[in-house]
Amino acid sequence: MYPSTLTQLARANPFSAPLFRLQKVEEPAQTTVVPAQKRRLAAASVTETGDSCEFGSMKYYALCGFGGILSCGITHTAVVPLDLVKCRIQVDPAKYKTIFNGFSVTIKEDGIRGLAKGWAPTFIGYSMQGLCKFGFYEVFKILYGDMLGEENSYLWRTSLYLAASASAEFFADIALAPMEACKVRIQTQPGYANTLRECAPKMYAEEGLWAFYKGVVPLWMRQIPYTMMKFACFERTVEMLYKYVVPKPRSECSKPEQLVVTFVAGYIAGVFCAIVSHPADSVVSVLNKEKGSTATQVLKRLGPMGVWKGLFARIIMIGTLTALQWFIYDSVKVYFRLPRPPPPEMPESLKKKLGLTE
Repeated sequence: MYPSTLTQLARANPFSAPLFRLQKVEEPAQTTVVPAQKRRLAAASVTETGDSCEFGSMKYYALCGFGGILSCGITHTAVVPLDLVKCRIQVDPAKYKTIFNGFSVTIKEDGIRGLAKGWAPTFIGYSMQGLCKFGFYEVFKILYGDMLGEENSYLWRTSLYLAASASAEFFADIALAPMEACKVRIQTQPGYANTLRECAPKMYAEEGLWAFYKGVVPLWMRQIPYTMMKFACFERTVEMLYKYVVPKPRSECSKPEQLVVTFVAGYIAGVFCAIVSHPADSVVSVLNKEKGSTATQVLKRLGPMGVWKGLFARIIMIGTLTALQWFIYDSVKVYFRLPRPPPPEMPESLKKKLGLTE
């Protein structure tokens, strides 16, 4: 027989009833009816768990989106100096040969303040991206889980994570594209503009509205694989850490211990994210620097080796960034007492079909 704690967690996982609504249910005395017990556990009423809102409610989605704003906006802005050097290595490898050389040349030419170029479009753009990325991910994960059903949601959970994150990132990149175009133009074209207030009107006057969205397709090429890896790898890594590494169930871990697991899983996911998305990131950097070029032309010119320039810097940046994003996002959930279901476990109905229970 399985331990009762694990059985309860399996019944309470988010895939058990993706679109349930939280409600207080009085537990009948001395009841042995399994369906009623399962419903009580799956519902996870606010009074029992101390949650501030219902799982899947509008308040839940809104606060998840707010967590996304903080996690993406703060972290991307914090690594602007490294991002600036990475972009310059990608578009001018002859001048900016390595990370340390890139920092040295940039400081020599622009001073310390030069390392902060592009911080404003970075903060605004990635805050909007975070809102859509994390907020819509929660929406699509629950929506697709409901469409698949309880058992299939567990069996195909990796595909569920991939589909939900890809759908969310599609909209997130549309929100990000204008500010990303301004950021790259400021960082890679010395003398073009030093601030967002200078850059955006100048770009619009020269190329019209298209200047802000010509990089959206390369952004999809870069960000959708990145986000799919970010969410799917994170979710499965958390699941494996609690199963094979952490010596006790998540329900017995303190909130700080859970956040440490979140950070470790986020960093592991970030390394894979950087590798998967780097070629497209190189194309985006060059494309936003040059006028009249297309993604195909840039890709041909860079060649198989050129698209990997700046990978080491990106691994450091994205690994740290992704870990901090998940840490901040999960911390927001803890602070606002949002429902945080445990890693999914096999539903009881599937266990019975597979003969794993009596």
